[in-house]
Amino acid sequence: MTENYEVLVIGGGAAGLNGALMLARARRSVLVVDGGEPRNAPADGVHALLGHDGVPPAELLARGRDEVRRYGGHLTEGRVETVDRDGDGFAVALADGRRVRAGHVLVATGLVDELPDVPGLRERWGRDVVHCPYCHGWEVRERPIGVIGSGPMSVHQTLLFRQWSDDVVYLRHTAPPLTDEQAEQLAARGVPVVEGEIAAVETVEGRLTGVRLRDGRTVEREVLTVAPRMVARAGFLAGLGLRPQPHPSGMGEHLPADESGRTDVPGVWVAGNVTNLSAQVGAAAAAGAWTAAMINADLVQAETQRAVEAHRGAREGG
Repeated sequence: MTENYEVLVIGGGAAGLNGALMLARARRSVLVVDGGEPRNAPADGVHALLGHDGVPPAELLARGRDEVRRYGGHLTEGRVETVDRDGDGFAVALADGRRVRAGHVLVATGLVDELPDVPGLRERWGRDVVHCPYCHGWEVRERPIGVIGSGPMSVHQTLLFRQWSDDVVYLRHTAPPLTDEQAEQLAARGVPVVEGEIAAVETVEGRLTGVRLRDGRTVEREVLTVAPRMVARAGFLAGLGLRPQPHPSGMGEHLPADESGRTDVPGVWVAGNVTNLSAQVGAAAAAGAWTAAMINADLVQAETQRAVEAHRGAREGG
């Protein structure tokens, strides 16, 4: 770790590491700062990722870190406290007091899943409490599934999980009442609707067995799914005027950017779940690579402009 880099990558997940890999291979000086709190840490494996289906998340990231180092990229553990403008670049302060300067910043810190306040739900998260059918559907196929109503996408989530099991129940919990169209869709797909707020998740000998409602009723289930409220990890950008904004889907808050990953603050870029709440590991990694290529193109353009100006100056001076 030195004091000055062309690009600082904040976040060492799939998006951040693939971005750093692309930049290191482009012979850029790059540092990855990672807080060590990957979103998918509770999961047994990463799924639907070509060539790596089922690989443990920690193993995938370890491979990625080795690949970044192979091309001269630097990595360090730490949590970024603030990012401030410093001339034509940025001054970045870490929680442990270290400081680093970078010309560009790639933010790939991902998001935080905010779950409903139901006792026992968080403890089962990533095991038999899941949210993404494409990440976990195969693993819970043909099992009794209960979908907890928690937001605007809950009915859609229910209809998706119905693809993997004939035994799906919609637990409305605190979600808005169903529209006539939604009620018809669930009925047509054979999905019963259970009214009533959930009081707790029930387990027996470390195994999920269902939920208990506030009126005392229990609903037996082996798997629960819930759509969390997803909020981008980006508080450290407040000094630049960048703050998470409500996502158009209603699923949470993200950092808006254009298709290249460029934000409204010149030199600050985003990739992965911090801007795309629904991106799986493969999509996040691809976004990191794409945005890194855009950063490198931006650097090449600036370098070329300086070279042209110097060339003109040399000709005029000669």
